[in-house]
Amino acid sequence: MGDWGLGMGDWWRTVTALRADRQKTGPKASLVPNPPSLIPSPPGIRFEWLSAATLAGVRDDLVTLLQSCVHSGASLGFLAPLSDSEAGDYWRSIAPQVESDSRALLVARDHTDGRVVGSGQLAFESKPNGRHRAEVNKIMVLPSHRRRGIAARVMHELERLARERAVWLLFLDTSEGFSGARALYESLGYTYAGGIPDYALDPDGRPEKNAIYYKKLGG
Repeated sequence: MGDWGLGMGDWWRTVTALRADRQKTGPKASLVPNPPSLIPSPPGIRFEWLSAATLAGVRDDLVTLLQSCVHSGASLGFLAPLSDSEAGDYWRSIAPQVESDSRALLVARDHTDGRVVGSGQLAFESKPNGRHRAEVNKIMVLPSHRRRGIAARVMHELERLARERAVWLLFLDTSEGFSGARALYESLGYTYAGGIPDYALDPDGRPEKNAIYYKKLGG
């Protein structure tokens, strides 16, 4: 659960900026799904869709990213401490899905050294009656690169890909507790649908209710 790699304070600057822009443009601005003017590209960061081959080439960076987020308290489906082998096994496990195009993996790279400093995923539904929807997974940003709008831009790019693939319903879940990111999701137009008490353990081992969100994409 809770595929979100940001702590409560780490995304507040992004939330504040988005709300300020919406106040300037009027109340109808919130009805427009992620217009580019509200989600600027963070300076010094480039974004790249990975194939299974390119995923293997940056696996060490991805292991570091996942470990850093889990160890800083993010609810990502793992408990702390997260070992190198467990983190590596996770990235190897999704490579076949990336290869088959049932999962899309986006990374954010630092221009200065090419390191992967953030990532996000879309898991597409294969059942005929559910191909209009996809699940947002593992939105992560290195602690050293937070408060730059990277996570918001990752979400924007995932939504752009979803539209291109005729997917118009996105859903996700996060933790209701400190390790979740409800305010950011809501600032990006996601609707809270409820949660299940004690659904999963946060990284520190405490049971926590999850928070389920969805968004219907516009044109």
